Amino acid sequence: MSDKTLQDKIDRIGNASHMLQNSQVGAYVFPISPQYTNWMEEVRSWRNSAVLLNQSYHMTDLYIRGKDTVKFLSYVGVNSFEGFGRDKAKQLVCCSPDGYVIGDGIIFGLEDDEALYVGRPPLTNWMAYQAEIGDFDITTEMDIRSLENSAKPRKLYRYEVQGPLALDILNEVNEGGPLVTKFFNMGEITVAGCRARTLSHGMGGAKGLELWGPYEDGKKVYDRLLDVGAKYGMLRAGARAYSCAAMESGWIPSPLPAIYSGETTRAYREWLSGNSFEATCSVGGSFQPENVDDFYLTPWDLDYDRIVKFDHEFIGREALERMAGARHRKKVTLVWDHDDVLKIFAGMMADFPGPKLMELPAGHYAAHPYDQVLLDGQMVGLSTYPVYSANERAWISLAMVRPDLATQGMKLSILWGEANGGTQKPHVERHVQMEVGAEVHPWPIHAAARKEYRAQK
Repeated sequence: MSDKTLQDKIDRIGNASHMLQNSQVGAYVFPISPQYTNWMEEVRSWRNSAVLLNQSYHMTDLYIRGKDTVKFLSYVGVNSFEGFGRDKAKQLVCCSPDGYVIGDGIIFGLEDDEALYVGRPPLTNWMAYQAEIGDFDITTEMDIRSLENSAKPRKLYRYEVQGPLALDILNEVNEGGPLVTKFFNMGEITVAGCRARTLSHGMGGAKGLELWGPYEDGKKVYDRLLDVGAKYGMLRAGARAYSCAAMESGWIPSPLPAIYSGETTRAYREWLSGNSFEATCSVGGSFQPENVDDFYLTPWDLDYDRIVKFDHEFIGREALERMAGARHRKKVTLVWDHDDVLKIFAGMMADFPGPKLMELPAGHYAAHPYDQVLLDGQMVGLSTYPVYSANERAWISLAMVRPDLATQGMKLSILWGEANGGTQKPHVERHVQMEVGAEVHPWPIHAAARKEYRAQK
């Protein structure tokens, strides 16, 4: 008999942490071609020329409409929504009543009374639930990601053109007025006779635009972008290359939503189905606590304390006010030790079991990867999403570490692999744990991205 709700599944298994660690589902999937040319050159293209990303399928969209749209967003988000409306966008961050992160993603102001959230399912579901139980004059409409609803076409296509030559390409294809390129502002573009909306943001320190419009226009727009982009050496990024983008940009894409324990979120667990993303997703890595609460992250862990604004009432405000004066971990990039990484790959040609296999270019093997960061054998932080960066020519991960260790050049180590040969995830082969040296660096790892990303005009 299948579990009706997430709470039913937790009750049946008896331990939410064990449930997540032994999930039968692997890493988050990007349902596009793995590579269009080769993933290494595709990764290099967003640093050296231009890249076209197809983001039409892997995220779930939530439309929020009505006179209380901004009031609702202000209630669920730690951000200030003063002045939010048409053609504005934000990195929306939402927390539980206990102050731990549910998730984050981009909220687009389509009109003064209509917004569109785009992101992974956990925050979409949380917002839909809060809209359902709250006293807000709004309606919501969910456009579910293709993996969960493959038979239904998406409402929108969503592309992104990034890299040092991105604006040359976008200006050439544009048949409308001047492009809006100020950071995180929205505008419009007309491509192949099709009007689309845009958001300005970038990767690798270069300007670029995200653009979207009715799904039926998608092929015409895509073909035109490819036609003009070919003159500039633009490449398409497949799923393998796309998996590296967040780490180079300094974004941790999917913290485990803080909803698996406690009375403040019990009603939500009883609302989520037993086969929801939250009920089936996986956690993987050397951090394997008995208590699921230990996975939960704060805004400070993710460097989102800079956008927490105590100028409005929102879910989790009181808890965050209590946390504000405490000592918090700092987000950093870890560059993995060259020789230790070679030992992992050398293990493939030695006796079985060897170190945990690192797939290329993304080494993580669960939707929510958590590895221990160590100093002299003691845990001092968490590492997430290890990838090989073809731009940095190194394995990197994003991490949160003790604040006194968050200085460039600090030598730490990562415990790679799961305990006791691995959990029951079917995609995890038997292996042995090993320590991998790592050096602390800023995020984003690329200096140009740190200096120019939010400064673009």
